[in-house]
Amino acid sequence: MKLLALLPLLIALSGPALAQPKPAPAAAAQSQPPLRVVEASCGQCRLGLPGKDCDLAVRFDGRAYFVDGTSIDAHGDAHAKNGFCNAIRRAEVRGQVVGQRFVATHFRLLPDSTAAGH
Repeated sequence: MKLLALLPLLIALSGPALAQPKPAPAAAAQSQPPLRVVEASCGQCRLGLPGKDCDLAVRFDGRAYFVDGTSIDAHGDAHAKNGFCNAIRRAEVRGQVVGQRFVATHFRLLPDSTAAGH
């Protein structure tokens, strides 16, 4: 009997807990950076960035940045004729500059226009 008497009280107290508002979508998803076409290449071999290894970099607005979020090896042989260490390619990217690096959330290498007739 005591449990039946407590039941309305428990229901009344649990109502506000169940009526909590749903969290809003993340602000980052609402204000996603636009896609942009950039120059992509090896930062050390082609874009003049410091270092001794071959690392993926992009250049836009007159500045070059090493890339986080993908690697030079994820896009083919960097030392091939049209690879990042031998050519500057175009890529479609989305992301933002954080510190001195470009943090990519999207990176798609565009077709090499010089390879069309070869």
